[in-house]
Amino acid sequence: MIDRLIQTTVTARLRQFPAVALIGPRQVGKTTLARRLAGAADGSVYLDLEDPADRAKLADAAGYLRASRRRLVVIDEVQRAPGLFEVLRVLIDERIRAGERSGQFLILGSAAPDLLRQSGESLAGRIAYLELAPLDVREAGGDLTSRLWVRGGFPPSFLAESDWQSAEWREQFIRTYLERDVPQLGPRVPAETLRRLWTMLAHGQGGVLNMAVLARSLAVDGKTVSRYVDLLADLFLVRRLPPFHANVRKRLVKSPKIYVRDSGVVHTLLRLDDENSVLGHPVAGASWEGFVVETLIRAAPDRARAAFYRTATGVEVDLLLELPGNRLWAIEIKRASAPRVERGLRVAVDDLQPDRTFVVHSGEERYPMGGGVEAVGLTALADALASLRPPGGAGEARERPRSGSARAP
Repeated sequence: MIDRLIQTTVTARLRQFPAVALIGPRQVGKTTLARRLAGAADGSVYLDLEDPADRAKLADAAGYLRASRRRLVVIDEVQRAPGLFEVLRVLIDERIRAGERSGQFLILGSAAPDLLRQSGESLAGRIAYLELAPLDVREAGGDLTSRLWVRGGFPPSFLAESDWQSAEWREQFIRTYLERDVPQLGPRVPAETLRRLWTMLAHGQGGVLNMAVLARSLAVDGKTVSRYVDLLADLFLVRRLPPFHANVRKRLVKSPKIYVRDSGVVHTLLRLDDENSVLGHPVAGASWEGFVVETLIRAAPDRARAAFYRTATGVEVDLLLELPGNRLWAIEIKRASAPRVERGLRVAVDDLQPDRTFVVHSGEERYPMGGGVEAVGLTALADALASLRPPGGAGEARERPRSGSARAP
């Protein structure tokens, strides 16, 4: 059993809000974490809505749940009962009037767009959202970083007894998502078309999103591709990293970069089953970049904003984090264990004047590189970002551009 860092945050939010929604992709560990929390709560009620017996209990949802007052009610796979949120709003308000101001419901869902829309409409002001992502280096341990990168962070994949078993689990995970879960959670999309898109995104890991190119390759129109990408993003399977907007006298790239969020899924889509095959493939550097981006965004404080910086002439910073207190960290990502500072990073630092600048590499050494740039290992930088969190904080950096202007260069 691997302890999840978000557990303390879920507990803190349950003390603060009547309802907490724990969302994320399937097989990421939501049920395991919820059962652990339910076991620690005296007299808690656990309902798995994929179990017909538990669904039958909610034939009269209001009556059944009213009988569970003063207890934490955990509802797993809540997207199977889309009309439940209206009932929950009434019950939450009743329990608040009875003096239960927090800790009433823990709701688990596979990040379906309808789930977010309905809960937002019905439970506004009553619910807190937390995303449970796959394992990261702070949970798996820094000495297992390479294994985590190659296999990805889904617990069954990471903990498999062999690389072959890990790769087979990921293949079945992808197939199940395409053939069963996506049709349940979103609009009907041909499984083969969506797999081709997912694979194309893996080949272009970390590239600037070009809808026209994807549309031509899939023989569909741009709006259809946009809808498919939106679906994968809503299900937390891909990330769109927005461009950073700054008042610099340069033409900036305006399209987002796109990543398949789990590095193990990237490797399986490209049929790379072990570390040697990954390192021998051209995607290795981009895959490592995506792995680092995910790790650092998860480690950053709740209100941090994540973006990238790129000019039309190719000057680029892989990741910019605007942290609370209007602090800006610029982060360049290199797979090499002895990286060099490229001229483009120096120019970008002059443009943006960040508070701190790092080059993340695959080793563990930390040392200055001149000009205010510091080389650092991934685990050390993730720990540094996590140390900036207030007690009980554990969201992830928001995927939206920084508002306002950058500091004058």
